[in-house]
Amino acid sequence: MKSHYRAVVIGGGVVGASVLYHLARFGWSDVALIERAELTAGSTWHAAAGFHALNADPNVAALQDYTINLYREIEAESGQDVGLHMTGGVNIASDPARWEWLKSAWAVFQSVGIETARLVTPDEIKAICPIVDVTGVLGGLYDSNEGHLDPYGTTHAYVGAAKKRGADVILRNRVVELKARADGHWDVVTEQRTITAEHVVNAGGLWAKQLGRMAGVELPVTPMEHHYFVTEDIPEVAALDKEIGLAVDLDGFSYLRQERKGVLLGVYEQNPKHWNMDGAPWDYGIELIPEDIDRIGPELAKAHERFPCLATAGIRKWVNGAFTFTPDGNPIVGPVRGLKNYWVACGVMAGFSQGGGVGKSLAEWMIYGEPQADIFGMDIARYGAFAANREYLRQTTRQFYSRRFVMTFPNERMPAGRPLKRPGAYDGMSAAGCEWMASWGLEIPAYFAPMGFREETTLRRSNAFDIVGDEALQVRRAAGLIDISAYARYAITGPGAEAWLDRLLVCRLPKAGQARLAPMLGPDGRLKGDLTVFNWGNGDYWLMGSYYLREFHMRWFEAHMAEGVCVTDISDAMSGFLVTGPNARKIVERTTHQDISPKALPFMACGEFDIGMVRARMARLSIAGELGFEINCPATMHATLRETLLAAGEDLGLAEIGYYALNALRLEKSFGIWSREFTQGYTPGQTGLDRFIAFDKGDFIGREAALKERKAGVARRIVTLEVDAIDADASGFEPVWHGARRVGFVTSGGFGYTIGKSVALALVDGDFAEEGTALCVHIVGTERPARVIPASPYDPLGKAMRQ
Repeated sequence: MKSHYRAVVIGGGVVGASVLYHLARFGWSDVALIERAELTAGSTWHAAAGFHALNADPNVAALQDYTINLYREIEAESGQDVGLHMTGGVNIASDPARWEWLKSAWAVFQSVGIETARLVTPDEIKAICPIVDVTGVLGGLYDSNEGHLDPYGTTHAYVGAAKKRGADVILRNRVVELKARADGHWDVVTEQRTITAEHVVNAGGLWAKQLGRMAGVELPVTPMEHHYFVTEDIPEVAALDKEIGLAVDLDGFSYLRQERKGVLLGVYEQNPKHWNMDGAPWDYGIELIPEDIDRIGPELAKAHERFPCLATAGIRKWVNGAFTFTPDGNPIVGPVRGLKNYWVACGVMAGFSQGGGVGKSLAEWMIYGEPQADIFGMDIARYGAFAANREYLRQTTRQFYSRRFVMTFPNERMPAGRPLKRPGAYDGMSAAGCEWMASWGLEIPAYFAPMGFREETTLRRSNAFDIVGDEALQVRRAAGLIDISAYARYAITGPGAEAWLDRLLVCRLPKAGQARLAPMLGPDGRLKGDLTVFNWGNGDYWLMGSYYLREFHMRWFEAHMAEGVCVTDISDAMSGFLVTGPNARKIVERTTHQDISPKALPFMACGEFDIGMVRARMARLSIAGELGFEINCPATMHATLRETLLAAGEDLGLAEIGYYALNALRLEKSFGIWSREFTQGYTPGQTGLDRFIAFDKGDFIGREAALKERKAGVARRIVTLEVDAIDADASGFEPVWHGARRVGFVTSGGFGYTIGKSVALALVDGDFAEEGTALCVHIVGTERPARVIPASPYDPLGKAMRQ
C-alpha cells in the first residue's frame, strides 16, 4: 500500500472491481481498491448473479449488453474462471398488454443494436425451459445473450485483470474518514494509514450511504431485502441433457435458473421491506438476513403454478440478502456536484448486468472527461437533494422494487413521493380538473379533464386522446394557458458574465431586450444543453432550460466557472405561465398598460412588464409554434398571475392546457426537446442545432469539434416522419426500416391534432433522409408504413409565432 494514488476505489464488490479494472485498462495504473473485509463481502457474494440486457432505458440496456459481452474477455485476461453459463433467457408474458409490451421492447432492442433477441412462442418457451407450465402464456422475449455466472469468480477476474495492469488491491482495511484537501485531492483515512488520492470513487454498495456522508453528501440509495431459494436436485431437471434457460415470469414476479441439478428461484414481492436504510453496519459481512417466507407467500404461490415441479422439490437453502436501490432502480454514477474529484458508482442493484457498463462509463468520465455513451439515466445529477429525503426514498424505492416485473405504461403516472413540490397555482388548477404528473419532484399539468375522469393505462391511444386533442386545437383556434413552473431558470450576473456566456454557448449573445436559442456543447462537440439565453439589460442575463436538468447543468456551469461571474439557480423562486395562440396578444394587452405590439415587442424580444398586479419578466416565444408570451413571475405570485390571465381571456377562448397537448403542438412544428431529439450523445449537425452556431464569434467550448463536423458532414440526422398509424403512435426508440435494413430510430412521436396525422421525429441514415423516402416504423411492435416529410408540417414558414 502506497501513500499516494491517482485514484482510490472504495468497495470490493463487483462494481468497485469493474471500476478498478476499467481505470487500469484505460491507462491509469496508479490506482488502488480498498475493501473493509474481503472481496465480494457485501451484496456481491450472495447475488443470484443472473444477467440480462433488458432495461426500460435503452441507453442503459446497451451498457448492460456491453457488460455481458465483457465476461469472456476478463476471464481470458485474468485467467480466472467466471463460471459463465450462457443459457439464454426468456421473459414470459401471459397478459395481452404485457405481450404487446414485450413486442415493443424487442423493437427497441433492435434500435440499440442488440441483435441476439427474438420473440418466441409458448412452445419455444417450453423448449428453452422445459419445466415451465405454459398454460395461459401468450409468448416471450428470448435473448441468447443471457445467463448467470459465479459472483466470486467474476469479481476476482476483474481484480486479477486490473492487477496485471498495475492496480493495487488492499483488503481488510476499512476507510474511516475522507478529508477534502485544498488542492482538490483527498486524504483517505484508513484503519492502517492515511492515503492521498487525486480521485476517490465511492463504490461502497451497502455502505455507500456512510461513504457519502464522510464527504458531506447524502446519497439517494438504501438497502432492501431480496429473497431467493435453491432447491435440492429435481428429477425433471436432472433428466435434461442441457442446462435450462433463465426464465422470468413477469406476471408472476419471479425468476428461475438452473443451479446444479436443481433450480434457483427468486421473487420481487409486492410487499417489499427495507433493511438498515442508513446503510449496513460496518461489521456486517458474509452473512444473511433471516428469511421472511410469509411475506413473499403470494409470489411463491404464483411461482409454484408456473413451475409445477417446485411443489415436490426440497429446499437446499434460503437466501435473504440486502441490495441497494435508488428511486428509479438505476445506478447513480458520476461526479458529485460541489465535491471536486469525488465520484460515485452506487445503487447498482443488478451488478452482474450493469457492473461492466458502470465501470467503463465512470472510468471514461474520470480519464477522458466524458463517458462515451449518454448515461444520463445513471447520472447522479438526475437527482436533486430532495431525492435523499428518507420518506421520499422509502416510498420511491418501495414502488420500484414492487414493480420490478410490473409493466409501466408510457402514460402511467406513478404515485410514490408525490406530491412533493407544487406550483403556486396548484390548488386552483386542481379545482379546474388538472391531472398532474411529476418532473424532478415538481407537479406539472398533464391535461385538464372533467372531475372524476380516470385515464386508462395503455400502450395505445388512451381515453384521454380527445381531451388532449381539444386542448391542442384550442391553442390553434384561440389561446392556451400553460404553467411553466417546470422551466429551469439561472440568473447570471457579474462583470465577467458576458464573456463567460459567450464561451459557454455556441450562439451569438443577444442584445439587451432580446432572447436567443442557445445550444451548449462539450469539448468533444456533443450537446450539453438546448437552452434559451435572455439579456434583460445592464449585465443581467438568464438561461432557461429543462427543470429536471438543474443539477446536471449547475454541475456543468460550476465546472467551467470563471472570475467575476455569479450563477444562481432561481428555478424555485420564479415561476410563470405561457399564453400562446392567435388571441394571445389580445389577452395579454388587457392586463398591462405597456405596449406589446409587434413593433414594440417583436418575436424573441423580452423585457419587464406589469401584468395586472404582477411585476413580470416576459418574452415573445412559444414552443407551440404560435404567437406566445412567456411570463415569468415570483413563485409567490403564480396563483395571482393565473387568475389575472384567465379573467382577461375568458371571452377570447383562453383554455388551460397541459404538457400532453404542448408535446403534440411542438411535434407538428418539428421542434426537438432535450432527452428526445437532443441528448449528450448527439451532435449539433445531427440534430439541426448547428444552424444556431456562430462560428465567426470567436472561441467557445466545443468549437474545434463542431468545425470538424461541419467540414466532414454527418452520417445521420433528424427528420420528420408521417406514420400510417391506426390506434397507437410512436413514442421513442422504435426502429425505422427501409425494407429489411434498419436505418434509424424514432426519437419522439405522437398525434398531430391540427394536421390530423401521426407524426414522429427520427434520427436516420443520411441516405434515407430525403423528403418522400418511404420507410417503416415499429408501433407497439408492429411495422407501419411511414415517409419522410418536410419539417414543420404545421405553418412551415413560422408566420404564426412571428405575428
